[in-house]
Amino acid sequence: MHSLADLKQAIAESSHEQFMFLGGGSNVLLCNDYAGLVIRNAIKGKQIVHEDDDHVLLKVYSGESWHETVMYCVERNWGGIENLSLIPGTVGAAPMQNIGAYGVELENVFDHLEAFNLNSFELESFNKSQCAFGYRESVFKRKLKGQYFIYSVTFKLNKKPSIHADYGDIQAILNEKGLSAETAGIKDVSDAVIHIRQSKLPDPKVLGNSGSFFKNPQITIEHFEALKLQFPDIKGYPQNDGMKVPAGWLIEQCEWKGKRVGNTGSHAKQALVLVNYGGATGSEIYQLAQDIIQSVADKFSIHLEPEVNIV
Repeated sequence: MHSLADLKQAIAESSHEQFMFLGGGSNVLLCNDYAGLVIRNAIKGKQIVHEDDDHVLLKVYSGESWHETVMYCVERNWGGIENLSLIPGTVGAAPMQNIGAYGVELENVFDHLEAFNLNSFELESFNKSQCAFGYRESVFKRKLKGQYFIYSVTFKLNKKPSIHADYGDIQAILNEKGLSAETAGIKDVSDAVIHIRQSKLPDPKVLGNSGSFFKNPQITIEHFEALKLQFPDIKGYPQNDGMKVPAGWLIEQCEWKGKRVGNTGSHAKQALVLVNYGGATGSEIYQLAQDIIQSVADKFSIHLEPEVNIV
């Protein structure tokens, strides 16, 4: 579909009661035939809805490529989403998932979105509070799942951007170029993020994968301290009232990193990424995920939750 009119017509003429919207399809694992109507989102366009000396409100339609949108903003020195470079998928999936990487999450630059109510056929506006953003979460993944189609997203971008380089290897790469957080620009940060992602993550066009398959779990401080006595090298970062533990580290400690099972496996450079070496079914990938979840639970008493949408 290329317009809201196309969507309305597709739903009105369909005999199905369920609908699945696909953007890039990069965050979906298909394990079974889908009984409803699959609609490919190709609604594109960008427009400035407000601009002043400090900020730009940019409205982007949901079928636009996320990475191309980031590059569009970087080229104009509109800061805020440069740390989210090279994340696959479309703009419409970004708020649903509250995508994040390298210390930045979508909610940091989110102003509002428009969503089409699949029951009332009305276009509604949602502000940040109404979206109920969380770690890879929003109201559209829980309470309102399957009830709305995200039509457009409006971002509040900074025309006098500040640099976020204190996460991962960004600062190290900037240092190699003789740059600091004070002298680097948002393109330098974007380039660094792209370099890191390309060095660690397989290209889905070459090796089938859905990026990070699992969320980083949050556990209690007491649980973390108990694990630290047994596993002194465990990684953890304060998160709300608990500790966030890198899922990749947990998976690696269970000796899954680089392990191949049939035509599936955990990637050799990033254990968090499950890959399809060719010919594996969605069900086989799902079984690999379940085996990894079980082994992490057995060793650390931590339950991993998939980030990927499983159908």
